[in-house]
Amino acid sequence: MYARDDVATTTDWQQLPPGEHVDAAVDVFRMLADPTRLRMLWLLCGDDYDVTTLAAAVGIARPAVSQHLAKLRLAGVVSTRRDGRRAVYRARGGHVRRLLNEAVQAVDHHLTGTPDHD
Repeated sequence: MYARDDVATTTDWQQLPPGEHVDAAVDVFRMLADPTRLRMLWLLCGDDYDVTTLAAAVGIARPAVSQHLAKLRLAGVVSTRRDGRRAVYRARGGHVRRLLNEAVQAVDHHLTGTPDHD
């Protein structure tokens, strides 16, 4: 979709993305609009977690973690693999990690008054 290296050029920003891309992106942002899911995804950007370990890390019950993970999987931002009998989860790729990091960095700039930059 972008001209090079996943960086949008001026020309890219002048063309609207296809409707299905917009709809899918809105779904991702909707999933990230929940504080618990954002915290979980932050942790999953750094390491693999099973449900029990992730529940302990974010301080909520395992069934709630499972429900949040199911939503994140449907949005395409979390992947899963089997490790014996356990399902292990991780953020799905560099795009997801960069998206989350950029969102948190933008908020940091806003809250601290740090000037914006490109």
